[in-house]
Order: sequence, then C-alpha cells, then structure tokens
Amino acid sequence: MKDLNYQLMKLCKANRDGSFSTQATRSRILDLIANQLHELGYRHMQAKSLKPKHIEALVAFWKDQRIGVGTFKNRLSALRWWASKVGKADIIARNNNAYRIGNRRYVGDESKARLLDEKQLEKVSDEHVRLSLRLQSSFGLRREEAIKFRPNYAIKDDHIKLKASWTKGGRARSVPIRTDEQRKLLEDVKKLARGGALIPPERNYVEQRNRYDRQVRTAGIKNPHGLRHAYAQRRYEELTGWKAPVAGGPASKSLTIEQRAFDEKARAVISRELGHDRTSITRIYLGK
Repeated sequence: MKDLNYQLMKLCKANRDGSFSTQATRSRILDLIANQLHELGYRHMQAKSLKPKHIEALVAFWKDQRIGVGTFKNRLSALRWWASKVGKADIIARNNNAYRIGNRRYVGDESKARLLDEKQLEKVSDEHVRLSLRLQSSFGLRREEAIKFRPNYAIKDDHIKLKASWTKGGRARSVPIRTDEQRKLLEDVKKLARGGALIPPERNYVEQRNRYDRQVRTAGIKNPHGLRHAYAQRRYEELTGWKAPVAGGPASKSLTIEQRAFDEKARAVISRELGHDRTSITRIYLGK
C-alpha cells in the first residue's frame, strides 16, 4: 500500500463522520483519488501535502474521463473532507460552479434500464455475486444493499425489509414481494446465506464488493445500476397500466387528469421502494 493510501485510510478511521455507508463510500473514493494522483505523477505524497495543484490536476483528469456530474460532485465532496481534516479547507472551492462541471440532470432523456442477461450471468463464477445481481434486478436494490442482504432479517410475509445500515443515506425501507419468481429467488438466497449476508464467511464487505466489481466486469455486465432502472419501469407499468415516458410511454403533459393522478401515485410508490425521499428523482428512472 502506498503512503498516501495508507494515511488517508488512517484519516478515515480516525474521523467517523456520517453513516456507515457514507464512511465506506468516502474511504473508497479517497483510495481511488490517491491512486489517480500517483498515476498523474504525484509520488510520495503525504495526506498533509495536499495543494491546489493537486485539486486542479484531478479536476482536469476527471473532465478528460467524462465522468458523470453526480460522480464528480461526490469526489469533490471527498476532497473537501480530506482538505478540512488536514487544516487546508481553503485550498478547494466551496462551490462546485468554480469547476464548471454543470448540474445533475433529473430528467432521463433515454432509458438506462438494463436486463439481466442469462448468458452473461453464467460467466459470474461467484454464486454470492450472482444472487446479489438477481436481487438488484428483482427488487431494485443498490449494489451495497444486495451484498449486505441478510434473508433472516429481511424476508417478511409479503415484503423484504432493508436495514438502515445497508442503505444509502441510512434510510430503512421495505419492498413488496409480488411474484412467485421473487419468492423462489429469496429461498435461494436464504439457502446460500445460511443465516448471514450474501458475503462468504472468509470475506468482509469491502472484499466481497471488490470481487463483485471484478466479476461483473469479467462477465461483460455493463452498468448493473441499470437493473434498478428496469425495476422502476416495470413497477410503473404495473401500477399505471402504461409504459414509462422514457420507455416509450406517454409524456406526463399528455395525460388526462385521472391518468396524472395514477402517475403521481405510482411515482410516490416507486420513489419509496427505491429508497429516495423525493418523488422528483423518479424522472431519472422514468422520464417525464
């Protein structure tokens, strides 16, 4: 492990700000940033040697990579946290507009839904990873939720219950069990997990997450987050009777008053099931 990676890891362990999920995400981002600084030629850095030139180099590098606005903002947030913890909060702009990265868009122009391809899934050798992917597809779970999923806690009569420590933002929620296919999947998960999570006994969460990422890449499964988009669009059609706008359905402005009421209710349900606290976020998944 390089010096900077090690020091940032210690910095994270010494400062437990935010939920467990927030801490894990921050640690992962800072580890990535340390590796990228090394790639950019900044060798033998210390945590306290962070300078404006490093911020500028990273911002330029990320722009070249054409990463999403949300990812960009998350990385800048991690950098601000790092700078503040080493007494250098003033070396990074407080406003993201200073870096001209644009605004996150909350209306989907095209569908990002992805179906779980069985041929690709067969290339995933880790059964825990395969079932995590199936949970993402069947219940619209995030990656972390599908890896930390503990069937003995989560599976109820007619829904699954997600613990706050598994979820983004620490928001516990429930998702309905609607089909026999979902019930069969949950039975398979229960058999494999044996009272634990979808993490083999010899690994911790971070190790299993890294294995998940490697297996997904090897299998050629692109954007597994798109499984959530597919779930949202299926639920929308179930609840309204017509396809989501982003999947070829009618735009909201063309709906009748009665149809708009169905649309609004469906979006509220889907927002809760996906773990969001704003109905407006469904525009990303469903369009408008």
